Amino acid sequence: MMDIIKKNRFLVAVILIYLVLFMTNMEKASLSVGNSFYYIKEMLMIMPVIFLLTALIEAWVPKEMIMEYLGDESGLKGSFISLLLGSVSAGPIYAAFPVCKTLLKKGASISNIVVILSAWAVIKIPMLANEAKFLSPKFMAVRWILTTISIIIMGYIISKLVKREDIPMEEERIEEGRLLIKEKYCIGCGICRELAPKYFKIENQKAIVINKDIEEQWEEKIRKAKEKCPANAIVFSEAKKPGKRFNKELTEIE
Repeated sequence: MMDIIKKNRFLVAVILIYLVLFMTNMEKASLSVGNSFYYIKEMLMIMPVIFLLTALIEAWVPKEMIMEYLGDESGLKGSFISLLLGSVSAGPIYAAFPVCKTLLKKGASISNIVVILSAWAVIKIPMLANEAKFLSPKFMAVRWILTTISIIIMGYIISKLVKREDIPMEEERIEEGRLLIKEKYCIGCGICRELAPKYFKIENQKAIVINKDIEEQWEEKIRKAKEKCPANAIVFSEAKKPGKRFNKELTEIE
């Protein structure tokens, strides 16, 4: 029980606050519960779409593309692309976090993630349109320019203070010579089964691994299946062979 409480400290704290509120002020407690259910309902409507978007980014957008346009070496080009992405995005700010986490895993820089989050929060295009309507176009333009400059500076500062290793990344790790399928990305195309029928089969329109231990003579076919998988759903780790590392290093030196 204590382990469950420790893992869900925030939820337990919220429940305790509600209990205290119900005992001290029933009216405010009822209002708080109503607001909480409203936001939970909103999240249940929005988050499935966001999770689908993150799955599509993970499966279909090449890591090299993310690194080129949003990575550490993207410079001002990356900052402006990040501003554009944040400005045209829809939904509340909490919807941006899983998207940004996925982009970060694919190679986006911390500074550009800060820019996307900040633009998503304060300079979205619908917000700018309403701001111009109610507070004048000049007010909107001046605030947009100053806010944009501030966001880019803030992204640079945060990237110097927060390192990539400070952010938890749930990477899938498997043992040497083992194989698995990311089921949520698999589209059931059957390419893996055709190339390596000893290791894959299609079941309920999804590929499944029928033998996780890779034999040396099948490694090349499994590697081809991984390369040709349109959803990038295959994960495998080659078994290290004696002398393989030395030969690789020798080749690099040459």
